[in-house]
Amino acid sequence: MLTPLALCVAQLARAETPPATAAGTESPQLREVRINATVEKDEGFAPNQAQSAGKAPMRLLETPQSISVVTREQMESRQASNLQQALQTVAGVSPVNFGRRGFDDINIRGFRSTESILIDGLVQSPGMWTRLTPYGYERFEVLKGAASVLYGQVQPGGIVNAVSKRPKKEALSEASLELGSFGLKTLSADLNRPLSESGKAAFRINAQVSDSEDPTDLVYRKDRWVAPSLALDLGPQTDLVLFATYSHSQWMRQQGITPYGTLLPNRNGSIPLTRYTGDPAFGAYDMEQTTVGYSLEHQFNPDVVLRQNVRYEEEKGTGNFVANGTLQANQRLQNRTATRQYMDYDLLATDTSLLTSFEALGLKHRLVTGLDARTGTSSQASRSCTIAPMNLYNPVYGVQATCPTSLTTDAPSKLTATGLYMQDQIKFGKGWTALLGLRHDRSTTDTDNRLTNTRTMQKDRANTFSGGLVYEFVPGWSTYASYGESFLPVSGLAFNGTAFVPETGQQWEAGLKYEAANRQVTGALAIYDLRRQNVTTADPVNTNFSVQTGEQRARGLELELGADLRNGWKLTAAYAYTDAEVTRDNNTAIVGKPINLTPKHTLATWATYRLQELKRVTVGLGGRYVSEQVGALPFTLPSYFVADTSLSYQGDRFRVTAGIKNLFNKVYYAGAINANVVSPAEPRSFALSTTFYF
Repeated sequence: MLTPLALCVAQLARAETPPATAAGTESPQLREVRINATVEKDEGFAPNQAQSAGKAPMRLLETPQSISVVTREQMESRQASNLQQALQTVAGVSPVNFGRRGFDDINIRGFRSTESILIDGLVQSPGMWTRLTPYGYERFEVLKGAASVLYGQVQPGGIVNAVSKRPKKEALSEASLELGSFGLKTLSADLNRPLSESGKAAFRINAQVSDSEDPTDLVYRKDRWVAPSLALDLGPQTDLVLFATYSHSQWMRQQGITPYGTLLPNRNGSIPLTRYTGDPAFGAYDMEQTTVGYSLEHQFNPDVVLRQNVRYEEEKGTGNFVANGTLQANQRLQNRTATRQYMDYDLLATDTSLLTSFEALGLKHRLVTGLDARTGTSSQASRSCTIAPMNLYNPVYGVQATCPTSLTTDAPSKLTATGLYMQDQIKFGKGWTALLGLRHDRSTTDTDNRLTNTRTMQKDRANTFSGGLVYEFVPGWSTYASYGESFLPVSGLAFNGTAFVPETGQQWEAGLKYEAANRQVTGALAIYDLRRQNVTTADPVNTNFSVQTGEQRARGLELELGADLRNGWKLTAAYAYTDAEVTRDNNTAIVGKPINLTPKHTLATWATYRLQELKRVTVGLGGRYVSEQVGALPFTLPSYFVADTSLSYQGDRFRVTAGIKNLFNKVYYAGAINANVVSPAEPRSFALSTTFYF
């Protein structure tokens, strides 16, 4: 375990030794390097580099794992207002939706990945009670499959890494206004100013204010978000960026609606999809989130770079929601439950690494060794309240809920986790690249159940490995194979009092990648076998307890294409075949059945064309096909196809974009929370945005 740390120290000591110089001569001055620059211009539809697979820029062609990049330009052309919309064109990311409940719900390769959304390579607080603001990020990188070697405790399907906007050398000023259906009003601003002649010191601030209603009656959302950052000039070999964010969100949680009378027949007739089954009088969500931190990079010499990322995060607020229970036998009265939540989270996350490049035994190495650590507290208390059933055909709002004076749950916990990792990118022969990684993790979760006056301490440790091999057999074409592992601690105790062991994941993957010589076209094909083990399932002997005997498997094929053509066309397309099923469970009725909310076939395309006769005008058109979703639920979500379109005009100092989502007003269901709730997707909506540059 100490080997990579010792190597870091040895490399650092060697880097600090100045080169010998002749008497009376000065040491050569290294050129200024913008270490903190983005991997590439975050433009276009055919990115060819990413940094999430190696915590350093890597050509996709030389990466033995599937990784997709959604650029700033792609997000803007599709008017993406949340993370789910931004990732709609990524193969393997399921368009899952648990109602517009206010969070970023993401499934990758059949498995839930909501808790594996990172910002600048650092995990977020475990609460995840707010969603990302796409306007604040240059790009989203999706690293698919088991990825614990570099990122520790993550889910097996993969991670989403959001790369923040940071200060630049050039001055930038933009402000935009967007108006749309369902009361959408969004005002955004992005201001960047260099503070020195070289531009190395610079200040940037991004901000957005957004209010919207919802297709569902009485549902709304209000977001306030601001993110200042400051780059300091500490010399030509050092980059230091200080940053902070603040967000305040209020929303009425939309839980969906009963399947009977919407997706399935109801003897009383159909129920409007706009019907709200909660009660606004019970309250809404109100969450505040604050982060502060810094990103430091120091170049000792061109081959040795020390990096440290630190972020402290606080999240506080309350959440009130009414959820659907079973539908009564008359299929008219909807049983409901009401819950009041009290959230208070904080997290300090750090990642310190050394990136070294060297040659040994005729092999070229780029080695990253590092230590990441995090500590934080999680406090989520709640009150379970009673509320009267709702007549779905004659709803009455303002119903009084009855809540107990004492808390129903109150068990704050403290997490301490550290991970020591090493990954080496090795180039050898003609066109061969190997990627080998090893990690050791330790974590401690200290839980204090204030209701039962019991305190439990759970300690977990794990070793994970990854390895891959890439062969660029002709320029622009490569083939690869890889293996990766993941682990995720699971809180809780079995009936005999033993703590649960971490969930584990293993993935085998092989594929083919393409990059045109002019970098205008990129493509990828991947096949994989991914397994999730130690899944908690119901204890068949001891009621209200669980055992870890579950196992799930996902196999699939993915195709992706990106193109930036000189004739005015830009295109991104993705297809995924996902065969995900339960392979072991105490409930034998679901063994062999598909995992819920995992369509076997998804296809997404989006293209823009800049008119050759009117070069200021760009037309956008795209669509998404999702096959039926079959699982253990007593219903099947039907397949659907949705089309989107846009039209934009680029002026000298402004851009106007008009867009339509769900062009043909398709009625479909994007997800289901459980057997009692389905989630109607949004109907046709319009948006008009104007961006001014000054």
